[in-house]
Amino acid sequence: MKVLIAIDSFKGSISSVHGSEAIAYGIRDAYPNANILITPLADGGEGTVEALVHATGGRILEKEVIGPLGDKVKASYGTSKDGNTAFIEVAAACGLPLLSQGELNPMVTTTYGVGELIIDAMENGYREFIIGLGGSSTNDAGVGMLQALGFRFLDHHGKEVSFGGRVLASIEQIDSENVHPLLRECTFHVACDVRNPLYGNDGAAYIYGPQKGATPEMVKQLDAGLRHYASIVSRDLKVDIHNIEGAGAAGGLGAAFSGFLNGKLQSGIDLMLNVIDLEKKIQGVDMVITGEGMLDSQTSMGKAPSGIAQIASSLNIPVIAIVGAIKQEDHPIKDNGLTACFSIVNQPMSIEEAMDTATTYSNLQFVTSQIFSLIKSVKDK
Repeated sequence: MKVLIAIDSFKGSISSVHGSEAIAYGIRDAYPNANILITPLADGGEGTVEALVHATGGRILEKEVIGPLGDKVKASYGTSKDGNTAFIEVAAACGLPLLSQGELNPMVTTTYGVGELIIDAMENGYREFIIGLGGSSTNDAGVGMLQALGFRFLDHHGKEVSFGGRVLASIEQIDSENVHPLLRECTFHVACDVRNPLYGNDGAAYIYGPQKGATPEMVKQLDAGLRHYASIVSRDLKVDIHNIEGAGAAGGLGAAFSGFLNGKLQSGIDLMLNVIDLEKKIQGVDMVITGEGMLDSQTSMGKAPSGIAQIASSLNIPVIAIVGAIKQEDHPIKDNGLTACFSIVNQPMSIEEAMDTATTYSNLQFVTSQIFSLIKSVKDK
């Protein structure tokens, strides 16, 4: 029995690496000599760096950077073993988990630390970047990141603006004279699974601002700031950052990477599957196990199980999804190439209990063991 395990993290519960380990133990309960390949996945959000480092045999580096509120935080990023590519999750430097509920305020949070991570990687010799945009606490259109990289954003007095979404409305001039010289040698591939424009009713402020702590009044101010800022970028750089598909991702970081750094915004799971060369790894396997925290209508829209299932089903390889929960009325299983799906929740419990890491690990192993015990009993007849 040859099995490929390719799961996403169960967000807030267990990493893809740790969860894959539990599944592997479950398989070996039934097939002690199984040939198991583990390829952790991510779609640009939590766990992207860990999964890419695992896939490329790379390592994790740590750097002290400016955090979302302007104080110092320790952030990490990944690098590939071949020394070519750096993997950065923006949340490591400006993510929601770095703040308490009372600290959330996109008027003041900054992406400056993301730029510092990029500089550290460039100065360590990396020129290819894979960026995960998920989980930012910011709405500054990436201005903080760009400031760290040497761009200057000046107000009507000719003074450089400070941090946060509130400064967007005061930007009157952009100076790119002192941009870090290594940037011109770099290529950015950005995992971005949203299509929102920069501003407007479907833009960064209105759609994502509230979850980052923005009040209705703040949302209006942030949106007006984004609109004004886009007009300045259009005038000074001759770039339309508003209408870029995904410009509003991560509070406008999508616009910054695409408009200022020539970054390519693309599906997170497609980017991941290309890096790990899944089509090569999947050859000759008898079964694929995939999974994530919640299987629902969003799964078919660029999530890891859907990407895996499409490739496996084209090769007539069965795909089993082992997940935290299944919203079955929202998820047409067969239409997405999955053979079957199973929830690991085995009794009534609170969300907190279900998401406990030890519980998730134990349940993943148990459910996998039962599935493969059944498969073995059928095959042995």
